[in-house]
Amino acid sequence: MDIEFQTREEIKRFQEELLRKQVAFLAAHSAYYQRVFEAEHIQPESIRTLEDLHRLPFTEKKDLQLYNRDFLCCPREDIIDFVTTSGTLGDPVTFGCTEKDLQRLAYNERKSFACAGVGKGNVVQLMTTIDKRFMAGMAYFLGLRELGAGVIRVGNGIPELQWDTIKRLQPDTLMCVPSFILRLIEYAEANHIDYRHSSVRRIIGIGEGLRNQDLTLNILGQRIHSLWPEVSLFATYSSTEMGATFSECEHGLGGHVHPELIIVEIIGEDGEEVPDGQVGEVVVTTLGVEGMPLLRFRTGDMAAKLVDRCQCGRWSYRLTPLVGRKNNMIKLKGTTIYPPAINDVLASVDYVSNYVVVVRDSDAGTDEVVVRIGLKNNVNLSNKDIIKDLKDHFRSRLRVAPMIEILPDDVIARINNPAGSRKPVKFIDERKR
Repeated sequence: MDIEFQTREEIKRFQEELLRKQVAFLAAHSAYYQRVFEAEHIQPESIRTLEDLHRLPFTEKKDLQLYNRDFLCCPREDIIDFVTTSGTLGDPVTFGCTEKDLQRLAYNERKSFACAGVGKGNVVQLMTTIDKRFMAGMAYFLGLRELGAGVIRVGNGIPELQWDTIKRLQPDTLMCVPSFILRLIEYAEANHIDYRHSSVRRIIGIGEGLRNQDLTLNILGQRIHSLWPEVSLFATYSSTEMGATFSECEHGLGGHVHPELIIVEIIGEDGEEVPDGQVGEVVVTTLGVEGMPLLRFRTGDMAAKLVDRCQCGRWSYRLTPLVGRKNNMIKLKGTTIYPPAINDVLASVDYVSNYVVVVRDSDAGTDEVVVRIGLKNNVNLSNKDIIKDLKDHFRSRLRVAPMIEILPDDVIARINNPAGSRKPVKFIDERKR
């Protein structure tokens, strides 16, 4: 029987057995965690229960960046897929996956798609990149392949190509960043496409939320539903570091954990676990990872844990939609980025004199990022060419590009140095939610 349908007590015992195996593996193979155990005077074999995890320090994104190679638990020649995720210090963080890790990813996505009602005979149009060192696109393909569903690998963007593919191949499921659905609808209406009577009956969203904390549809979800009521909406939450997905079932009551793949803690500002149902930072311990396992990794994402039995019959705990981002984390077009990563890109081009990054709410209820730049003197490029070149830099480093606005250098300078400020202002967060 699937562990997700067993009792909370059985799930806890099951996870603790896997935890002991993972800690023993780290003690034998991870240079980073060997140092942690020694520095904290912890005998790895003493970590036996979920409560024992609290004795271990947190792992942070900066640790992955500063000591990246020390997290690797296998010979480099055993890594068959290299992926990256954004880093707090600017440069991307590298993750290596072994054959076993890719099999684990396929298993994760097979269960996640099945949770959303996808199975053999369904056809899924993937509107996500499978290249650019992006783990999720590869994981989706592997999971659908294992599930036996049909896959159409279209990639992101280009509404014309997406609609041509829908017309030709008749997918019943779309997987994409939810806000892109509004662009699809806009294109369909402008080009007289009867999208409401198309083959599409299910949309699985990635990277952006579709629900509020009370599990009702948020602004973006409501807009999609009002325009395209014939489709069912499913939200997911995942990250490269977790190598696991929290996926909604047909009841839309939060993202189900796969207990065989990950342990989740929700912590408060004091670093202690908060009561179930209370919002805190999501902290994860990966299970069954061979290349780069993590203990108590702080994701920076804020959510709550729901432990009552879901209407689908699963007892596995669920996560509410993310309510915010810690330390100015941004979700731009489905990709998590940090202001230092944006700063790093801007510092890599020679024509930017100064800049300010503004994050605000979009009409769709998602994050909108505007980078306002001042130019150095004697720049021999048109504003149009500068914007194109800068967006190419962003896409090559972060996979996504913000909006770019060019303003006079002295205007940016006044924003950077307001009266009474002891530090230059480079980041302005105007989000209200």
